[in-house]
Amino acid sequence: MRDLASVFKALADETRLEMLSLLFAHGELCVCDFSGTLEINQSKASRHLQYLKHAGILSDRRAGLWVYYAVRTDLDAPRKALVANVRRVLEARDHSEVEARFRRWMAQKAKYGAVCRIPVRRTRAAAGAAKEARR
Repeated sequence: MRDLASVFKALADETRLEMLSLLFAHGELCVCDFSGTLEINQSKASRHLQYLKHAGILSDRRAGLWVYYAVRTDLDAPRKALVANVRRVLEARDHSEVEARFRRWMAQKAKYGAVCRIPVRRTRAAAGAAKEARR
């Protein structure tokens, strides 16, 4: 029962439901996509995504500095049933505002040609080397 309760707890948050809605609509997404679309910082996005991952709903993969998330395809029967029902409920709702923000984010991301636009803290040496390379 405890693991099932963790799934319900993970689903009992508006931000996490918006994240699931984006994943259902677009498949695998990077942390920066959630951050840019939902207008939350990277730390908060990662924390919500980890909550869903620990509940057994999401899988993740690392690509360089970034982590990409997707709804697991190998869910056990209870999670599979819950996720399928949540998907039906979310798909029946109007997500035009979130989708518009997602499209704006993706256009901005494409415009700058960056994988993600979340700044990475650099050491002074790395910042100096980058400045020197631009000269």
